[in-house]
Amino acid sequence: MKYAAVTAGLLCAMLMAMAQTAAMPPDKAAKPVHSAAQPRATRRPLPIVLPQEFAPPQEAYASFPETDAAAAAPAEPSACQLGLAKVAEFQPLPVLVGPGDCGADDAVQMDAITLADRSKVTVTPPAILRCPTAQEVADWVRDDVAPSLKDMPPLRGLDNLASYDCRGRNNVHAAKVSEHGRADALDVRDFKLADGRALVLTDVNVPKDWRETVRASACARFSTVLGPGSDGYHEEHIHVDLEPRRNNYKICEWDVREPPPPVEAQAKSPDATPAEGVPLQGLDAPSIAPEDVPLPRPRPLVVRF
Repeated sequence: MKYAAVTAGLLCAMLMAMAQTAAMPPDKAAKPVHSAAQPRATRRPLPIVLPQEFAPPQEAYASFPETDAAAAAPAEPSACQLGLAKVAEFQPLPVLVGPGDCGADDAVQMDAITLADRSKVTVTPPAILRCPTAQEVADWVRDDVAPSLKDMPPLRGLDNLASYDCRGRNNVHAAKVSEHGRADALDVRDFKLADGRALVLTDVNVPKDWRETVRASACARFSTVLGPGSDGYHEEHIHVDLEPRRNNYKICEWDVREPPPPVEAQAKSPDATPAEGVPLQGLDAPSIAPEDVPLPRPRPLVVRF
């Protein structure tokens, strides 16, 4: 009995020691390491914030079709695309997404316009436009521009200077978004003929009556027409768009200019004045002797207080 009691006591002591060890807190000698002493690889990097003046403009993130599968081109063509297919060759595009007011739905990439005789007018480069705008451009070329070339070779090309582009008006940063940013505008530089000639719409050497005809048809169809004489940004091309305005107000600012008269004609005209950069020699200008040139008036006396 004496040995049994001793054995039981030892067993109880061992069990109590094991219980105390399990409940004991972590070793106080193992102090936590300060965050500054942690290895660099375990630190969480801070976010990089660019100041506004160094941040890239919002326009840099746009002007590209949305690539997400959810924004793929619709399986069924719109009613506008069904009509456009009769007069143009195009590809439907996904929804165009951009910052701010940029972007458009029902957008297409128009590659060519089909004329009444089934010949093609190639759009170079292909224009990315809303379908209604592409339809209006195609009708303008088919029904107005092509028939106006009465005694000229057939129409074969359209020089697209700009179509969809998410930017401010006149390429001014932070300006009101241009209709180009809504895929609602087209900049046309010239039309190509079958013989290789290019009819530049702002070239004063292109027949003026033809340019006036094209101007009248464009101003009748589009909401905005800008060319030479409008704002200084459209001296080399013609801008057309379908921006909606109150009461269907339209803007048509395109001076159809003509070449200046030759220098010989200016010399014969009694009221002619020398053009800028044209020397006076040979223009019958009266000669003035050096002694007859009046001296400048004396400067007034300045009285200082």
